[in-house]
Amino acid sequence: MTFEYFDKIKELLEVVEQEESTAIQATIDLMVETIERKNAIFAFGASHAGILTQELYYRAGGLMTINPIFGKEVLLDVEPVTHTSQMERLVGYGTTLANKTPFAEGDLLILHSVSGRNPVTIELAMEAQKKNVRTVGITNLTYSKEVSSRHPSGKNLYAYCDVVIDNHGDIGDAVCSIEGLEQKVGPSSTVVGATVLNTIVVETVKKLVENGMEKPPIFYSANLDGGDELNRALYERYQDSIHYRY
Repeated sequence: MTFEYFDKIKELLEVVEQEESTAIQATIDLMVETIERKNAIFAFGASHAGILTQELYYRAGGLMTINPIFGKEVLLDVEPVTHTSQMERLVGYGTTLANKTPFAEGDLLILHSVSGRNPVTIELAMEAQKKNVRTVGITNLTYSKEVSSRHPSGKNLYAYCDVVIDNHGDIGDAVCSIEGLEQKVGPSSTVVGATVLNTIVVETVKKLVENGMEKPPIFYSANLDGGDELNRALYERYQDSIHYRY
């Protein structure tokens, strides 16, 4: 037995690995440079795009110096949930989020938006660049170039990113067709994006170790004996790059 969604995702992952290797490597290089300089890494996405921020944050085996930007109005626990769509389209909201984020020159911001058209993510990228923060965007270039920007600049997210990683998904994100049904099902951006980002984390840590870093800022599992103590020691070492409460 085969399953269409498995097949589609495996196909997409192969395409992304081949077609986006240069952009992925560029992101790895930025991550290594940022961590070695003891700068901070930030991550943001609105609504379901924000799942990747949660994937990167406070995760056993993940980087301790990745700081989430959580816009409370675009998290999926908001009711009515359509409020998230209204807020990610609201001009000025992204600027407000950026203004309360402690960006410093030399930091790195990872942004995820499949369409790349909504103001909240575009404005975060714009404001970060004004402060000489490098930006990496994960998006769907084909999709983004098919839709108009909802921001007064007339530009979508990819125009404000130093590095762009294309997830190569279908327009609309869902990838599986069902006979007799117009709408596709099975969005691909989360699993593809998470795979890309975890690849970047793994390769970043490899490079840090190769460069002589004995204890990279990687979370130990808090469910292992001694994990809490090991994490506390790492937090104290890297606390200048950590802007969330621990």
